[in-house]
Amino acid sequence: MPRVIIMGAAGRDFHNFNIFFKNNPKYKVVCFTATQIPNIEDRRYPKELAGRGYPKGIPIFAEDLLTDLIKKYKIDIVVFSYSDISHNYVMHKASETIAAGADFWLLGPKSSMLKSKCRVVSICAVRTGAGKSQTTRRVCDILNKYGVKFSVVRHPMPYGDLRKQIVQKFSKLSDLNKYNCTIEEREEFEPHIRRGNTVFAGVDYGKILKEAEKISNIIVWDGGNNDLPFFKSDLHIVVVDPFRIGNESTYHPGEANVRLADVVILNKVDTAPKKNVELLRENIRNLNNHAVIIEAESPTYIEKSEYIRQKKVVVVEDGPTLTHGEMSFGAGIVTAKKFKSKIVDPRSYTVGSIKKVYERYPHIGPLIPALGYTKRQIKELQRSINNTPVDAIIIATPVDLRKFLKLNKPAFRVTYELKEKGVGKLEKIIKKIIT
Repeated sequence: MPRVIIMGAAGRDFHNFNIFFKNNPKYKVVCFTATQIPNIEDRRYPKELAGRGYPKGIPIFAEDLLTDLIKKYKIDIVVFSYSDISHNYVMHKASETIAAGADFWLLGPKSSMLKSKCRVVSICAVRTGAGKSQTTRRVCDILNKYGVKFSVVRHPMPYGDLRKQIVQKFSKLSDLNKYNCTIEEREEFEPHIRRGNTVFAGVDYGKILKEAEKISNIIVWDGGNNDLPFFKSDLHIVVVDPFRIGNESTYHPGEANVRLADVVILNKVDTAPKKNVELLRENIRNLNNHAVIIEAESPTYIEKSEYIRQKKVVVVEDGPTLTHGEMSFGAGIVTAKKFKSKIVDPRSYTVGSIKKVYERYPHIGPLIPALGYTKRQIKELQRSINNTPVDAIIIATPVDLRKFLKLNKPAFRVTYELKEKGVGKLEKIIKKIIT
């Protein structure tokens, strides 16, 4: 029986196990490896989720140990199962795996996508931070306009006790506390809840899908990172970013997303150089000549702009967009420049894990990434912001951080929504799915 390691980041890896390997007598999964997200290794995929054949669950180790694990456990197959990774990085891992004596696998749609009895609209992206969240909100607004019964199913972020996160349903704000959500989770769930949308997430997406189908005619897949959907889509929408030209053909599985797309949202055309927009359009056509391309903007809005105009500010941006999304700025920096704010470099004032983020991701510019995976990290985020000598704080995160942090200076939040060029094009496409 082939012995297997699944490489992941507490998301796609667990899904691939559940769909392809769980209760499969042809394979034995020996362990998972983990990366990208802090503090997700050195735990177990619990026996309650692992199924028969795994009475002690399945251990999770740091990815750095991959070669040693292959040799120690006589591994036959390594399955790469996470996203927002360069093709170059993926092939380095393939080379490491092969050199250690194992085969290297990627699971495709037939092996990893579930079929729903409802129609599925999926929203994914080429990279984290391309504008997927506001695109998903726009799709949901259209469905609400036509009175469609739908549920949002979010890509997994199970960073806590997996046994308590098998199926999570979020329909009211108190559910965020019920499941002890991190800042990253709140950023994705709260905007939907405030619109009256029900969101499902968790670990077992077979069970999640069944629960969502009970109350829905349409399933909206809200993708994470740049991963592929977990469900077979009737309409696959992919967001691309003109600030990261070339990523659409050099990142996994971003390129696969573009090739599979029915609709490509070419976002940020209002702020990106025109030559980037035209080049990206050409690159998309080279990969996929049948997809509908829709240009869109993501204009930013800030409350009480007079308090940041030409003032000294510190900017707090969405964490994942900056880390594995590899962006050096976001909506907060764009807004600060718009109002001629004096951006203070906070890096010498940051503490703890926030300070260490700049060492791991040196591309991050003069801003603070909104990371809050633990209570300790939230406190370190708060101290880092408060330590920075400024007149005001610009917060450009999907969730309002002012609710979780005690800030010692006036703080103003940036919001952003998708605005299509050629109004109504996306709506017409979605109407064909719901009628």
